[in-house]
Amino acid sequence: MTTDETAALDDLTSQLEELNRVGAALSAERNTSRLLELVLTKAREITRSDAGSLYIVEQADASADDDLAEPARRMRFMIAQNDSVDLPFRDASIAVSDRSIAGYVAESGETVTIDDAYAIPADAPYVFNRSFDEETGYRTRSVLAKPLRTPKGQIIGVLQLINAKTDRSARLDSEAAVAAHVTVYSTSLDALATSLAAQAAIALENSQLWTEIHQLFEGFVRASVIAIESRDPITSGHSFRVANLTVALAEAADRADAGPMARVQFTREDMRTLRYASLLHDFGKVGVREDILIKAKKLYPAQLDQIRDRFKLARRSRELASMQSRLEHLLVHGRDAYLARAPEFDADLREATAHLDTDLAAIERANQPSVVADGTFERLPAIAALTYTDVDGSLQPLLHAEEVRLLSLRKGSLSDDERREIESHVVHTYRFLSQIPWTREIRRIPAIAVGHHEKLNGTGYPYKLAAPDIPLQTRMMTISDIFDALSAVDRPYKKAVPIERALDILKDAVTDGELDPVVFSLFVEARVFDRWMVEPHPY
Repeated sequence: MTTDETAALDDLTSQLEELNRVGAALSAERNTSRLLELVLTKAREITRSDAGSLYIVEQADASADDDLAEPARRMRFMIAQNDSVDLPFRDASIAVSDRSIAGYVAESGETVTIDDAYAIPADAPYVFNRSFDEETGYRTRSVLAKPLRTPKGQIIGVLQLINAKTDRSARLDSEAAVAAHVTVYSTSLDALATSLAAQAAIALENSQLWTEIHQLFEGFVRASVIAIESRDPITSGHSFRVANLTVALAEAADRADAGPMARVQFTREDMRTLRYASLLHDFGKVGVREDILIKAKKLYPAQLDQIRDRFKLARRSRELASMQSRLEHLLVHGRDAYLARAPEFDADLREATAHLDTDLAAIERANQPSVVADGTFERLPAIAALTYTDVDGSLQPLLHAEEVRLLSLRKGSLSDDERREIESHVVHTYRFLSQIPWTREIRRIPAIAVGHHEKLNGTGYPYKLAAPDIPLQTRMMTISDIFDALSAVDRPYKKAVPIERALDILKDAVTDGELDPVVFSLFVEARVFDRWMVEPHPY
């Protein structure tokens, strides 16, 4: 083998190795913008091109009012690079047509190779637009435009390379430099570009598919959250706000360059995992009975209506008793004696009905839940001892034992059994989310979501985990969850509190060993609460 043949073989081997490296890099990149940048950069390196651009064929949307007309296809000018001219990129779209070289390539699927863009034959099926050259003083000579064709034959883009150079480092800042350094795109360069365009088309199609799947999943998650929160309109928006806060808190931790958080590093996948876990942390409420989920008072509305009806009957029975006493007194003692005693009968009836009104008002006050353990309910057993005459003549209690028990709740609106059912939503969340075949990157969503009601001192639920068993991401979500529950719009069982008061309550929980002091300090110092209503960056 001659020296020239050996050099040529070495050069070919080097090119193939570079193509393999480029192919691997393209396959690993999912971000479409970075992928396009990588494609164009590598294509220019391999072909020694001074400049280049990339176009993506946009999906055509047929008009809803004109189903028969085929919509015109267009291409989006996505990226441009130039070693000799520094010009800001301007987003634009062009028609897929022979009015441009790239448009012709997208329409026909053919490769276009031009030795001199200023000397295109008149019968060529495309034209060259000199506006860029005239605006910048650049000189476009050799051009190589390749379709990005998927394995199924669909053209999804066009790779356009400009001015192949003999000296890769040369700047084409004059006609003389162009004449000295620009060469035509040879057969070997064309072959290299063809191979890279094929790899780029597959990588781009995969990237677009991944984006579509991500958008589909994002839509599914948002729809699921909205559907679940519609069962409890009072808390509508809670999950989205918790996600806003939790992601903002994680971003603040990621930025920390000192203190305990300086070692914390969250990848994009970590952020996406945390955001979805936050959005879906209450997903298990779908397994909780709706009447418990939306229970605003200690008694259900139907229970309170029944009590009110009993008091109406009690009032009527006392009125009937009063009428009976009046009639008997009239018949026995006569008209004058009755009239003399009538004010006494009236006063007795007013007193009896006033007692009923007072007792009903006490019941309705006791029915109001409290955020803290409070309330005096000693009057309730006495009311329960009172009776009224039912329609069948039987004596019935004004309050039943179960109603007394519920009205005597010191805190909140839920009984122990109801609270356990509400708390079970966390277990339901874990079970439901564990049924989803998450990808490797976000597989920890169920494990992070399940612990948002756990406390570092082991007093939380459902598993009473202690600090070592609660992930940092879950600790962040817990603080965000409590903050929103305190500061959001009025709930049936409490009034919304100002941000300062919410922070004081969280601080008390930190003092009691329930919440992470480092995470809470970051929450305050970074003013994460300012991001309460701000959607996070779409990781």
